[in-house]
Amino acid sequence: MYQTEELSFKIHQYERIAETNTLRVSILTLTKGQEVPWHSHSNVNDDFFCMEGPMQIELRDPDRIQLLQPGETWRVIAGQPHRVRGINGNPCRFMLIQGVGKYDFVQE
Repeated sequence: MYQTEELSFKIHQYERIAETNTLRVSILTLTKGQEVPWHSHSNVNDDFFCMEGPMQIELRDPDRIQLLQPGETWRVIAGQPHRVRGINGNPCRFMLIQGVGKYDFVQE
């Protein structure tokens, strides 16, 4: 399990690929039943690339569920509340590109 002060939730694996003051690239692996909980970012977009899945991104305001198969991408814009998990709680793995701007994690 991976958890740090930066991540207030537990996931199977978290790998930082690259980071600058305004851009982060990471790979997250979620096992059965894990999720990235509801949150938003004040300044950065989240660009998801599904590597293993399928996976789902749930959005609020407006409500929506976006399903991603391996090889598919989706962008969540800054300020949009969202959470991420495998479909029906199953495992998934994805690359996450966050930027351009100062990163924060606003728990919803």
